[in-house]
Amino acid sequence: MSDEISDVSGGDAGASKTYPQQCSALRKNGHVLIKGRPCKVVEMSTSKTGKHGHAKVHLVGIDIFTGKKYEDICPSTHNMDVPHVSRTDYQLIDIDPNGFLTLLDNNGEVKDDTRCPDTDFGKDIRDKFETGESYLVTVIRSMEEEIPVGIKLMPK
Repeated sequence: MSDEISDVSGGDAGASKTYPQQCSALRKNGHVLIKGRPCKVVEMSTSKTGKHGHAKVHLVGIDIFTGKKYEDICPSTHNMDVPHVSRTDYQLIDIDPNGFLTLLDNNGEVKDDTRCPDTDFGKDIRDKFETGESYLVTVIRSMEEEIPVGIKLMPK
């Protein structure tokens, strides 16, 4: 037996942040990892190369968190990583002075670690919150990052 002690108190459930998908199976408006960033595919083209070459896929993606444009070229038969992306609606409860949103999910759990963006959309969230009406905020999450992407009036 080994005298080493393994620390098993921490860790995650083993769920991956990405999954592999063949380049040729990627689609426009889908998601892909380009240069380590989760991107939405906005442009995609396939080109045939020489006599014994492989078809290449040219991808253009927009980072779903920063809006920055990324490009990549890969053989159509190779796999690329696709990030797990989830969208969740939360009820907006409060906005603290530091710019963090206090949100309530469907199970009644309070979430207070989502930052309000410093953009026109963030100003829109603040303005709507100040009206006193109830709003739902849509939050997109991927690769341990998240950002609010939508706000709508909560149905009565």
